[in-house]
Amino acid sequence: MVDESLAKVVAGVVLAGFLITVSSSANTNEIRRLRKTGEFRKACPKFGNAVQPTNRVFTKERVEELRNLMVNTSITRDQRYLDAYLIPSQDEHQSEFVEDYDKRLQYISGFSGSYGDAIITTNRTTSTRKREPSAVLWTDGRYHLQADNQIDCGWKLMREFYRGVPNMTMWLRRDSPEGGVIGADPKLLSQSRWQQLSEDLKRVNWDLIEIQTNLIDVLWTTGREPRRNKNVFILEEKYSGKKWTKKVNEVREWIKLLKADAMVVTALDEIAWLLNIRGRDLPSSPFVRSYVLLEMDRLWFYVNKDQLKTNHISKYFESSTESVKIFNYDQICPDLATRAQTYSKILIPSENGLFSLGASRNITNCIPENKRLFKQSPIMLLKAKKNTVEIHGMQQAHIRDAAAMCEFFAYFDKMFKDGTTFTELDVVKIVDQFRYEQLHSLGNSFPTIAAYGSNGALPHYVPTNSTNVKIGDDSTLVLDSGGQYLDGTTDITRTLHFGTPTKDQKEAYTRVLIGQIQLSTLTFPSDLTTSAIDVIARAPLWEVGLDYEHGTSHGVGSFSSVHEAPISLYFNSPASSPENEILQPGYFLSNEPGFYRESDFGVRLENVMEVIEKGWLRGSHGTHYLGFKVITLVPYEPKLIDLNLLSIHQIRWLNEYNDKVRIHVGQELKRQNFTKGFYWMMDKTNHFPENSVSSAKSSTFVFAMSFFVVSMFSTFI
Repeated sequence: MVDESLAKVVAGVVLAGFLITVSSSANTNEIRRLRKTGEFRKACPKFGNAVQPTNRVFTKERVEELRNLMVNTSITRDQRYLDAYLIPSQDEHQSEFVEDYDKRLQYISGFSGSYGDAIITTNRTTSTRKREPSAVLWTDGRYHLQADNQIDCGWKLMREFYRGVPNMTMWLRRDSPEGGVIGADPKLLSQSRWQQLSEDLKRVNWDLIEIQTNLIDVLWTTGREPRRNKNVFILEEKYSGKKWTKKVNEVREWIKLLKADAMVVTALDEIAWLLNIRGRDLPSSPFVRSYVLLEMDRLWFYVNKDQLKTNHISKYFESSTESVKIFNYDQICPDLATRAQTYSKILIPSENGLFSLGASRNITNCIPENKRLFKQSPIMLLKAKKNTVEIHGMQQAHIRDAAAMCEFFAYFDKMFKDGTTFTELDVVKIVDQFRYEQLHSLGNSFPTIAAYGSNGALPHYVPTNSTNVKIGDDSTLVLDSGGQYLDGTTDITRTLHFGTPTKDQKEAYTRVLIGQIQLSTLTFPSDLTTSAIDVIARAPLWEVGLDYEHGTSHGVGSFSSVHEAPISLYFNSPASSPENEILQPGYFLSNEPGFYRESDFGVRLENVMEVIEKGWLRGSHGTHYLGFKVITLVPYEPKLIDLNLLSIHQIRWLNEYNDKVRIHVGQELKRQNFTKGFYWMMDKTNHFPENSVSSAKSSTFVFAMSFFVVSMFSTFI
């Protein structure tokens, strides 16, 4: 039995004046062992029966109901019963953020994060042993702490990317060496993932089988939100920058190059981009639940027809030179089976990274095997590279968004000093309202994160009634929010403090800021991979033995997904297609290093940047160089910056950044008569003295990479 103190183990090594937590080797080894088994859990019996987290969800009865369904109903074609059942977090289109109706993983586990997989196993007795039933959740570093809080002690938690933590196949092999049968809904897994998982499982004597009737749907009969059914609307060319018919023809050229006759489009963001339409079927993402079958001479659109009754959608298609046929959403599978007979090959999107999972197993099954051509969707890269209208729109949307944020910060700062009490949920409600009032605003780009104190150590924490805490003056408030505008999508994080920050809080903030500055000022050859670029943002934290368990960057769409494929900056990313690991001018991406100390506080800073070409630089072999233009223009918190840790160049960057905020956002604040926001902004962008930094701090980190250099001159709008 592990004693209760193990749950409270914290480390203690001081590096560069910063406290890092460490444990004794014995306790560290025990923690590693429990992580591998999924038993390293907060407030669970092995650590003493501590007070349960306020947001813990108890799902024991639901899990038992699922097990009963698995063992009492013969649900496989060959009359076999299930030994295990897999529940992913995605919907039928492999979306990252799903509507409430599709939150099956949250229903069975209580975990509300946007990424995860659960496996439920049943009792089974073999000739050698009796296997106890298990409920196991896998999720990545963004959600380790959140999942530990939310799932009850009947669940095991597999913290992905920790050394030694098994994936699903490895865990099933350890749990049942004799093998078994695991079922899953083919609509909720991509074909790429299904095939890989099936092959891996066969090697350990497990069979992955299709369960056409989702078992969670069978159980979830009460309290379930209905599907959204909002009207589709047109995104005008003054925002999209290109006619939809031209986009269709560009995609057709790619289909021809790939030697196919047609393509099925299943990703909702790709359909929205292709047809210049938007909807409200997903929370915070302006998409309509639909499919497209694109042929060389016509386009088949599968959608709930009730959503096309207004906004002249039918006339919109009829007025073009394209032949567009509209069918009900559920007609896609039989039509694919029929239409595929006329094709030599049909392009089926394959998986390419976390934000582009490809077509589902179910859609793939609709197409005869000899007609299938699996390739990366050409729409993904076309969409990521913004045209001049979209680039201008993104810049303007970020200026208006910055004005809203400055006005909010001014309001909040004054009210807090006057003694008004605020909670995290109050912050969410107020900042969302300030953003909604902006021109062209259509809501949030994701649920607003307002995380105070220890909640700030959860990277993707979203406050609820059970976790809501009062904002105080002795810790940090991490505020991560964004907006959807007709002309762009925003995503910004600022970390605030309303009292006197501690030395640790200032050092954490400053090191995160240094990482963000270093990435912002990077100049690099156009063929440098994103995984190599990631390290420059982490270096100031690595220098003192710290890190953060999420990527530094993701792509950002234009009135589209706030997490847009193919961009992902993470040094430990799995291998991807070479073209997906290279940045191109016109891409937009986030820059968001962070620091998280469990049960204490968190820091994250996030800006959106545009990839630009530095045409005046040419290498000896004709190498092209790229850089970044920062388009998020919201002041940092001066009281959290330790100038002694900054180089002269970094202080100069801050001053130049503040000048840009004053010019661009200042004009917008005046235009909107945001007087309070204007004076708050001016106060937060005062000039930092550049002659107070020692010469020892005057150079940036030098990396042993001869093929790129760091530009010390920032580029902004």
